[in-house]
Amino acid sequence: MRLNAKYSMLLTALFMTLALDSSMTFTMTTLMTGWTEGFLQRYIGGWIIGFIVGLPTSLIVMPLVRTLVKNLTVE
Repeated sequence: MRLNAKYSMLLTALFMTLALDSSMTFTMTTLMTGWTEGFLQRYIGGWIIGFIVGLPTSLIVMPLVRTLVKNLTVE
């Protein structure tokens, strides 16, 4: 199944948020608490909060970053 190209920015933000939030939450949970009892629950709880914050942030910041990069580079 393929989606319309108009959803590309949303999909890019979704997949980037999933990748970044998952890796950062795992790393920070491991560093802060270690492999102790309840690790998985803390990781999932942190991941959910990170995703709720990260996805809207990505959707807001991505167009700004694209404009900044466009202004800093030449074609």
